[in-house]
Amino acid sequence: MTVIETERLTLRKLTVEDAEFMLDLLNQPSFIQFIGDRGVRTLDDARKIILARYIESYERLGFGVYLTLLQESQIPIGICGLIKRSGLDNVDVGYAFLPQYWSQGYASESVSAVLAYARNTLGIGRVLGITTPDNIGSIRVLEKAGLKFERMIKLPNEESELKLFTSGS
Repeated sequence: MTVIETERLTLRKLTVEDAEFMLDLLNQPSFIQFIGDRGVRTLDDARKIILARYIESYERLGFGVYLTLLQESQIPIGICGLIKRSGLDNVDVGYAFLPQYWSQGYASESVSAVLAYARNTLGIGRVLGITTPDNIGSIRVLEKAGLKFERMIKLPNEESELKLFTSGS
């Protein structure tokens, strides 16, 4: 089910049929380095995380992280959407793309579209962004989308500090 369309991208809800793509994405060295190792090693693991994390979020909250595909070919290139995490008072925008699609504006395009969707469709005025301090690409994406650095934070059960960005009031 398509949730958001941009000039070049389609963002739709994840399904268990996306397990092969998610297995690949979640095991990219860049995903593990900047986001974390989700312990997804098999197609069955990927199906389980799609059901437990992503589909559960759509059902419980009415939003979540969406599969991001190239508009014309419908090739999946990443994920982008809204996440409600413990330790943060507001939702945050989360995203990850396969490295071969970096530096082409796809992350910025999808993040901007998700922020507009949060504001205009869901009525969410304040959306956060978090990233590791060394993830320069992600920091640029958040800043380009209009988020401003606010402070360093630590999420519950995490050891590393993260940069917290905010949009809106």
